[in-house]
Amino acid sequence: MSSERRVDAVEVILDQWRRERPDLDVTPMGLIGRAKRCSALLQRRLDEVFARFGMSGWEFDVLATLRRSGAPYRLAPTALFSSLMVTSGTMTHRLQRLEAAGWIQRVPNPSDARSLLVQLTDEGLALIDRAVEAHVENERRILEPLAAQDRAALEAGLVALLAILEPTED
Repeated sequence: MSSERRVDAVEVILDQWRRERPDLDVTPMGLIGRAKRCSALLQRRLDEVFARFGMSGWEFDVLATLRRSGAPYRLAPTALFSSLMVTSGTMTHRLQRLEAAGWIQRVPNPSDARSLLVQLTDEGLALIDRAVEAHVENERRILEPLAAQDRAALEAGLVALLAILEPTED
């Protein structure tokens, strides 16, 4: 690895701030700006794979949440929108779209006759199983250029940052 640091889009912005406001330490802007830029660029690469399966990122997230819940691959709508951090109104709209696509169905809740559960259809299960395999391979390909110790350091840093940012359950 070269000891020379690559100038990226964030570095250009930082240089501008250093020139215009030399009194400010803009180091935090660099870390957060790069994290945001990485997030946007990663999302583009992830979306490319989802599109190959005729789905968007949010559709993948809903189907994957149901899939990883285990057989019979069903959850209450409240469990879904809590897990995916969206509002109940947003989740209702999303479920309607997934149901229209034939990837989920709403089934009676055996524990509560007044409510319905969201369940993967056979088509939805087959789709998410294929998509998640391609997704994991895509993520592996994205991270492959990083040395193992760099991946480990990045993982440790992100775990530490999430511990600070995510709310704790008291």
